[in-house]
Amino acid sequence: MGRKPKIQINNPAKVAVKPLAGYVLVEPAQVQSTTVSGIILPESAQEKPAMGVVLSVGADLVLENGKTLRSPVKPGDKVFYKKWGGDEIKVDGKELKLVKFDDLMATVE
Repeated sequence: MGRKPKIQINNPAKVAVKPLAGYVLVEPAQVQSTTVSGIILPESAQEKPAMGVVLSVGADLVLENGKTLRSPVKPGDKVFYKKWGGDEIKVDGKELKLVKFDDLMATVE
């Protein structure tokens, strides 16, 4: 089959949404809609990216056993999250994701 489209991360937006404890707000990366050879991909054929930029971070999460789960990331970090993790929200026409600390898998350096 063909190559996967490149993922592009734009400058993160400033948003007035503050995640609650245990969550981070992520702006998903944009997927290019054309292949290297110039073929335009329909939106239905594009996979949603599982990476983006952290916009804001909620407070540390206190677990049932009393231990504290600290955020593994900070605003501005580029992260990979579970493909089916997080909840999509729309703020000022932008699609964003609220992702649990547990659904974050890696940071990009």
